[in-house]
Amino acid sequence: MESFRGRYAENTRQALLEAAGRLFAERDYADLAAEELVRAAGLTRGALYHHFDGKRGLFEAVVDDLESRAAQRIRAAIESASEPFDRVDRGVAEFLDICAEPGYRHIVLLQGPIGLGWQRWRELDQRHLGGLIVDAVRTLLEAGLIRTHPAELIAAAFYGALTELSLHITENDDPRQARAQAQRLVHDLLGGLALSPGS
Repeated sequence: MESFRGRYAENTRQALLEAAGRLFAERDYADLAAEELVRAAGLTRGALYHHFDGKRGLFEAVVDDLESRAAQRIRAAIESASEPFDRVDRGVAEFLDICAEPGYRHIVLLQGPIGLGWQRWRELDQRHLGGLIVDAVRTLLEAGLIRTHPAELIAAAFYGALTELSLHITENDDPRQARAQAQRLVHDLLGGLALSPGS
């Protein structure tokens, strides 16, 4: 019986997440009512409040899930290369690709700060992506490939740059072009720290 209840609870939670993911990708956070979300999932308001404590909690779970999936993709891209600079380049490229995808753009980058507030949105983003940036910087420092500065300071500078670039991509009429321009800029910024010319 407990196993059945556990499966039912997980299925209910997943149904809410999937329905919310579809709707939040198409509509603004403020324009969606809790009733629409539960109706799309074929569930009741009670299920929503039991699992997520309301619309905001469900939206946060959708954002968290998208950020988690993004981090997994970025980590896989990093691990697909062996040279430190190539690893960073592939990770940045994957991150910028994700930022240009309509669902991620709308939910995480555009509606995220609105629905969650800037501070909570940044906490989630840092939780999933901040560590990847610090790890990449430490790898470059330990390999003696970039100028010596505190790892956390370099990571903060690049986190800030990548955050602003992701928002620029979101607001641009041509996100694909903006994404390509952003990658060239990040490449040049990183090249400015390189100890070896042309790295």
